[in-house]
Amino acid sequence: MTDFRKAKEEKVKEQPVTYDIYASMPDDGLRYEVLDGVLEAMSPSPTATHQSVSGELQFLFKQRCKTDYLIFVAPLDVILSQKNVLQPDLLLVHRSRSGIVTERGVEGAPDLVAEILSPSSRARDKVVKMKIYAKHGVPEYWVIDTRARTLERYVLMEVGIYELRDLFEENDAVSSDKMPCVSFVVGELFSDLPRP
Repeated sequence: MTDFRKAKEEKVKEQPVTYDIYASMPDDGLRYEVLDGVLEAMSPSPTATHQSVSGELQFLFKQRCKTDYLIFVAPLDVILSQKNVLQPDLLLVHRSRSGIVTERGVEGAPDLVAEILSPSSRARDKVVKMKIYAKHGVPEYWVIDTRARTLERYVLMEVGIYELRDLFEENDAVSSDKMPCVSFVVGELFSDLPRP
């Protein structure tokens, strides 16, 4: 570990990390998120599987939802509060709410956030980040499991509480009552991946 990185970690251990502290950090080539005031280094760059699924999901959204939604992929800061700055794999913001998109990133709750699981991010995505997204009122949260080839669709029941509304598998048609433009078969996300 470099002296620079040690100094950075010591500085952020002294106090809860805020967006202002995070934004003022010099670039060390790593990506970070701020989760409830704790600076967390993100895993190494995404795998080829992760990138393939992310690209396919972005492509499907661009085909079907571009008229109504702004579509973004990581890395992009989603600033939910001073102590919660996340970089979801993919997110949508309805064009009627485009004012939350600024030069700093997305400042407020997107309409949909999608995370693609990797072995190193599973607990973070399914527990820690899910709680933060729910706490800040993200209406819909998708978790895509590339190993199981599934898509879990969580819907915000009330602030702070998600309900698993759908578990979509290979031949299931993905849909969302909150986002009528969504319409594709789960298997399309994995079409470029080798069969298990």
